[in-house]
Amino acid sequence: MSKIISIHEYVLKPEVDPQQFEQAILQAKQSGVLELPGLETVYFLRGIRGARKGCYAALWIYESREAWEKIWGPPEQPPPPEEYPPNWRIWEEKILKPFLDRDPDTITYTAYETG
Repeated sequence: MSKIISIHEYVLKPEVDPQQFEQAILQAKQSGVLELPGLETVYFLRGIRGARKGCYAALWIYESREAWEKIWGPPEQPPPPEEYPPNWRIWEEKILKPFLDRDPDTITYTAYETG
């Protein structure tokens, strides 16, 4: 069964202290806000080399495409933000939004399916 791996790129506002962002991420993980059905794990990453050196990303790993689609819909028909899981809305609005240079729902991301 194939997994879905989604990579989300985060660009912080220029005035944001990266340590505060990292602390908010840690608190979110510990609070359970990032628990989603079928989500195996999430890794938060900071670039150390290349085009995104010093930038942040998240690597979300879902157990299967079926589990991912139960939350995010089929690729050609994603749900509107008001249908996102309640904890995801908290994640975007309360945790990410104060730090990012854009609305969290408009970040650059790519969802990949393992072969």
